[in-house]
Amino acid sequence: MILTREWLYLLSAGMLEIAWLVTVKYSEGFTRFWPTLLLFVFAISASYLVALAVKAIPAGTVYAVWTGIGVCGGAIIGILLFNESREWLRLASILMIITGIVGLKLTQA
Repeated sequence: MILTREWLYLLSAGMLEIAWLVTVKYSEGFTRFWPTLLLFVFAISASYLVALAVKAIPAGTVYAVWTGIGVCGGAIIGILLFNESREWLRLASILMIITGIVGLKLTQA
């Protein structure tokens, strides 16, 4: 599985989506300056990388992969940092989303 530059942009955008989510939590409703500032930097940077990725990858695939990385990463970070549920059904659901992301990559021409 070869990762093109656009796929690297998309994966990076997904990582920034996770960082954005963490800073949303730490901003405490936009009441803390530095997490709020980082939140906007991460969101704008992720959007820019998505715009670059969509030049060569179908928009539906880009959006599904980007949000999928954000959803899975956010759920995993929630488990690790914020003591959120580790219920087996939740973990299985995360695994299904990851499987879908890999499937989208494998079927993208």
